[in-house]
Amino acid sequence: MLLRLVPEDTHIGFMRLRRFTLPLSAALSVLSIVLFFVVGLNFGIDFKGGSLIEIQTKDGPADVADLRERIGALGLGDVQIQEFGAPDEVLIRVVEQEGGEHAQQAVIAKIRSELGDTVEYRRVEIVGPTVSAELARTGTIAVLVAIFAILVYIWFRFEWQFAVGAVIATVHDVVLTIGLFAVLQLDFALSSIAAILTIVGYSLNDTVVVYDRVRENTRRYRKMPMPELLDLSVNQTLSRTIMTSLTTLLALVALYLFGGEVIRSFVFAMIWGILVGTYSSIYVAAPVLLFLGASRDGGAASTAATAESTG
Repeated sequence: MLLRLVPEDTHIGFMRLRRFTLPLSAALSVLSIVLFFVVGLNFGIDFKGGSLIEIQTKDGPADVADLRERIGALGLGDVQIQEFGAPDEVLIRVVEQEGGEHAQQAVIAKIRSELGDTVEYRRVEIVGPTVSAELARTGTIAVLVAIFAILVYIWFRFEWQFAVGAVIATVHDVVLTIGLFAVLQLDFALSSIAAILTIVGYSLNDTVVVYDRVRENTRRYRKMPMPELLDLSVNQTLSRTIMTSLTTLLALVALYLFGGEVIRSFVFAMIWGILVGTYSSIYVAAPVLLFLGASRDGGAASTAATAESTG
């Protein structure tokens, strides 16, 4: 290999740290859940409802600061204004007003009156509370179905301890990501659900790579103690894990810096998810197998050992 960020033959004792990493992960997960219920998420218009107006300025790049000042003076409540694509394209989001659809239409009329014919209106949408509630419900269902599918998939591919371990690691990543949204009050929109589902897929992929190596090593080293075997498996996949995470992070950092305000919260959540997912595949998914009783006395390990001894 021309590029190797991690030495080929590492002997890092990951399992020795499990007494610290697992309680730390549990504490952070509980804290994230508490923050979710106490502080709450900063739901975007996708979930709260409101008006969305996409405009394009006719006289060059948009002055976002001036637009914020002018529209903010209309007294419409929570208003989000950000560049959307090209420098002359702007996305205006206004929180749902009391009074139903007529109040929403009045908001659009006020903004049109304020901006006049200096801009071109490319898109005007009203997201009602019923649609918002449905989006929140279907988004939650999507995450739960994905986690359940992981449980079934890993259960059939490995043993139940591996399935539960993979779900624990995945739920850990999802909960910590939601905790991040609660702490930083990032805009939580449909794109945030997409980010969480992407993190679920990434975390699962990383965990399965480690579990695959664990299964191979249980057949190869029948007398090695389980903690040492897990350390060996994680070390053997460490180079692949680091390389995958780093290349993904490089792309995400570029998107965060140059992708614009519209996707910034989505990309930030993805960066956090990659970091947490890499951590959990090493310090959560593997150590959990020990606490769930995975050993060569049962499950895949003993089956492989029996087949090899009778073969």
